[in-house]
Amino acid sequence: MRIGELAKATGVDVETIRYYEKAQLLSPPSRTDNGYRAYTKSHLERLSFIRHCRALDIPLAEIQRLLSFLDNPQSDCGEINLLIDAQLGKVRARLASMRALELQLMALSQQCSAPHSAAECGILHDLVAAAHGEACACHQPGTDS
Repeated sequence: MRIGELAKATGVDVETIRYYEKAQLLSPPSRTDNGYRAYTKSHLERLSFIRHCRALDIPLAEIQRLLSFLDNPQSDCGEINLLIDAQLGKVRARLASMRALELQLMALSQQCSAPHSAAECGILHDLVAAAHGEACACHQPGTDS
């Protein structure tokens, strides 16, 4: 299949496929007589694997490592477990950060619950206070964020 067909089959942009080839995540395809790339089922499967890993927000360097395990199926999978555990830790840290952000925005939104002029807006007042290094509803004194 040609690169456009591979892109359509996997939902991966043509330029991204070329990037993955340059980064050696995908092996170079053979070329037809007229110079077109000729991708195989193994390219499709590998690209689908990469796409799924990216959907899990796994960085390309870690995907490269996972692919090396696919290429060496006799190797021990302990490192794979560690890699996924580390990724899970990153996701949990981001979730905690997002929850804190949600609380900050909720506190800020409570500063102005009715329409006023911009000069009387509690949200703007707090944002300006924070810009001046003063305490605001979303960043209580003693917090780092």
